[in-house]
Amino acid sequence: QVQLAESGGGLVQPGGSLRLSCAVSRSLWRLNSIGWYRQAPGKGRELVASIIKGGSTNIADSVKGRFTISGDYAKNTVDLQMNGLKDEGTAVYYCTAYVEFGPVDRVETKTYWGQGPPVTVPS
Repeated sequence: QVQLAESGGGLVQPGGSLRLSCAVSRSLWRLNSIGWYRQAPGKGRELVASIIKGGSTNIADSVKGRFTISGDYAKNTVDLQMNGLKDEGTAVYYCTAYVEFGPVDRVETKTYWGQGPPVTVPS
C-alpha cells in the first residue's frame, strides 16, 4: 500500500505560479513511476508530468517549458512547480504512484491516487 498526501493547491491569477507537493509513504526508489495527473471540469484525467524509475521525466506538451517535476529521494516527496499558469490549468491535480510487483512471469501492477488538491486559475 502506498499513501500519497498532497499539498499546495489554491487560487492563482493567470500568469502566476504555484507549487504542489506530494509526500509518499514509500521510498521513491521502489516506485516504477511517480507523477501528477489533472482533471479539468468536464474532462478526463490527463498526465501532466511524471518521473520514471531511473530518473527520467515525462512532461505533457501542453505544459512543457512552464511546469517542472522534481523528486526528493531523501524525503520521499515529489513536487510540481507550475509557472505561467493559464485558465486551462484549472483542475484537480492528483499525485499518482505506479508500482509493478510479483515474479517476472506474473507481474502485477497497481496505481495509487492521492486526494487531489484543486487549482483554480480564473479567466
